[in-house]
Amino acid sequence: MVNENVKEKDIFRETWIRYTGYANEVGEAFRHLVSRRLVHGSYVGAISYVVADASTKSWRKFQEDESLVQVANVAADVFLWQMLASVILPGYTINRITHLSRLMFKQARARESIVKYMPTAIGLLSIPIIVHPIDRFVDFVMDETFRTKKTI
Repeated sequence: MVNENVKEKDIFRETWIRYTGYANEVGEAFRHLVSRRLVHGSYVGAISYVVADASTKSWRKFQEDESLVQVANVAADVFLWQMLASVILPGYTINRITHLSRLMFKQARARESIVKYMPTAIGLLSIPIIVHPIDRFVDFVMDETFRTKKTI
């Protein structure tokens, strides 16, 4: 007997797969050390994750015989949430963290090896710290804007 009260685990948000959406943050952390192609490739990986999540969730709605409007709403909600929470905001945040730390080390006249590698380390170490606050912020923004049902 299947317990219908047990919620199915969301593999895109509740497992290690969630971190594939952060591929571009790794790319941003390494921006000063690798070619632009590799950084852009990391965005391809992250956006592929976003598309996979949106496609999977909207396909499930479609299989439940939901209306096409409901399917489209799910696809748009998941895509927008993931783009904000997994690509845009964290990518910008890590980019700024690494850029500003690099400037700080240059201004402090740190050894060249510190200026070269330490911003990348700081950026990588920042990723797990920014994940949950950004997710909560995006939940709040989505709940207050895209997900609201205004009645007149």
